[in-house]
Amino acid sequence: MRADKIIVQPVITEKIYDMIEYENKLVFIVAKTANKPQIRKAVEELYEVEVINVNTAITPKGYKQAIVKLGPNDSAVTLASKLGLF
Repeated sequence: MRADKIIVQPVITEKIYDMIEYENKLVFIVAKTANKPQIRKAVEELYEVEVINVNTAITPKGYKQAIVKLGPNDSAVTLASKLGLF
């Protein structure tokens, strides 16, 4: 599966804003069929960052959500700014 098909869109809420700022994490809506290694590879390929950890969950609306923790050399704040989240 191609990287641009795995990552559907980034998500921003107040809680996620705190995760970006304090925990160096970003949240994306991803393809339901994507697994954690595919999500990791897609984020690293699309945004040129190091991914430390990926957690996934299905939201009540039926979307698959991935919480991605970035490496210490990459800033979630910087990437969120590039993505236009704030």
